[in-house]
Amino acid sequence: MNPYILKDTYTDEERKELETYSEFLQELLINKGITTKEEADTYLNPNYDEHLHDPFLMKDMSKVVDRLLLAISKNEKIVIYSDYDCDGIPGGVLLHDFFKKIEYKNFENYIPHRHDEGYGLNVSAMEKFGKEGVDVLISVDCGITDVEPVEKANEFNIDVIITDHHYPNGILPPAFAILNPKQEDDSYPYDMLCGTGVAFKLVQALIQKGNFDIKKGWEKWWLDVVGIATIADMVPLTGENRVLAYYGLQVLRKSMRPGILQLCKKMYMKQFSITEDDVGFMIAPRINAASRMDVPMDAFKLLSTNDELEAGMLSTHLDKINNQRKGMVGAITREVKKRIEDGGGEVGEVIVMGNPDWKPPLLGIVANNISEIYKRPTFFWGRDGGTHLKGSCRSGDNTNVMTLMSGVPEGLFLNFGGHAFSGGFSTPHERIHELEAELLKAYAAIDKNTEEVSIFIDKKLSLNDVSWDTYRELEKMMPFGQENIKPLFLFENIQIRDSKDFGKEKNHLQIDFEKEFGGKVSAIGFFKTVGDYGNKLEQGNIISLVATIEKSTFGRTNELRLRIVDIV
Repeated sequence: MNPYILKDTYTDEERKELETYSEFLQELLINKGITTKEEADTYLNPNYDEHLHDPFLMKDMSKVVDRLLLAISKNEKIVIYSDYDCDGIPGGVLLHDFFKKIEYKNFENYIPHRHDEGYGLNVSAMEKFGKEGVDVLISVDCGITDVEPVEKANEFNIDVIITDHHYPNGILPPAFAILNPKQEDDSYPYDMLCGTGVAFKLVQALIQKGNFDIKKGWEKWWLDVVGIATIADMVPLTGENRVLAYYGLQVLRKSMRPGILQLCKKMYMKQFSITEDDVGFMIAPRINAASRMDVPMDAFKLLSTNDELEAGMLSTHLDKINNQRKGMVGAITREVKKRIEDGGGEVGEVIVMGNPDWKPPLLGIVANNISEIYKRPTFFWGRDGGTHLKGSCRSGDNTNVMTLMSGVPEGLFLNFGGHAFSGGFSTPHERIHELEAELLKAYAAIDKNTEEVSIFIDKKLSLNDVSWDTYRELEKMMPFGQENIKPLFLFENIQIRDSKDFGKEKNHLQIDFEKEFGGKVSAIGFFKTVGDYGNKLEQGNIISLVATIEKSTFGRTNELRLRIVDIV
């Protein structure tokens, strides 16, 4: 069965509402369910003042703001405790910048070390803060499931304010207050903010109610870090998230943060034209590399420092360890592919693999790569010196991995968490042999359509349509991301001019094609290789391609290319 569906007819009635836009844009908007001029104007022109909600609509916001304003007035000691990824770190920078802006000095940022302390709040850190006389702790992008650490903080009379966006899992921690729009009794109009997004709503509320010398709207200058987090954390780019990402990119292009300037210089990236792809594939991996390979505070310092020399040293360091990370990820990915090949190339409905030598912090990237290739849920585990095995998972199709993990017998997962399309887990050594079988049972039990999942293609294009005119129309719909995915295009019966593997590890694919009137178009597939497709990609062969159109600035030049989704 062909999983692809192409819409290629549009009624006059559908087009009439959108007649002020080009025919090409009309079709793409209609395909996204945008059928009125009002919807199109809101989508194409996000408005900061009109399309963001009142932060005080969020449960506990007034209580939190009153407590923090009291702490500021009494000069109490405040700790900002953020997660170590590219959501928590920018959120920590955001609150750091807010306190610096109001010239409050009695605060510190804390980021747990992934390898020593693990994810979320931990008891030993709470004991440390208690001995240091901390009065208030603000979590960023973590804490919603951390009952025991919050209980420990309470013993030291630390008022814990949790700001998080992950799903509550059972009993809520006994915190002073919780800001998380995913709470069942929270009536906030939008519940898909990332962790930094929730922290930004707190900053908005503090500025509104506090008597600070901050001009109305000045907080927009902090949207560079909010935009990075919103794009990197792969939350849906709808509603408020679309506004935050849209304006976040605008601010990022003008940001004077030395860390951003030095990163762009290091990566030969044109700051004035940064896109969501640049954030997702260039900036975020280097921020995440700090916790995966080294010390997460290095990434925090990069984004928060005002020292250009320090920023230069940190950008060089993070780029170096990110290259090391890529090498290790490539090695694990090759091992996974070899195991699949040795098994005859067949994979089950859920791919489950592990190795005690694999580093858990790297497995999310591997799971993402393999799930994209094989279009099914992937679970990979490794060991990182602790007493349990840890891993990461990705959806790969329309399966909710949280639902999938909830369907296994109790005790198989010591804990798990995440989002519908990605998550993390830990499991006891003695039960790891059960994992694959139980996940397959859970997958079979999920109530889902028994037919093959259909993938919607927006439009048929020719290679001649891969032009800057086409790209400028696509730019109007950016930023793309979850639930605002890039339009998919079908290129039928195109002849291969050349194909090759590229990259240091030769683990990426490039196929070159010739335009009808001259000129080359390249199609790129990361963590795909010529060998993955047998002899299908030999020179002169005719193939059809499902792909997106993207701009590459690699090598200091602007180039349009295709990103391979499938070869059919």
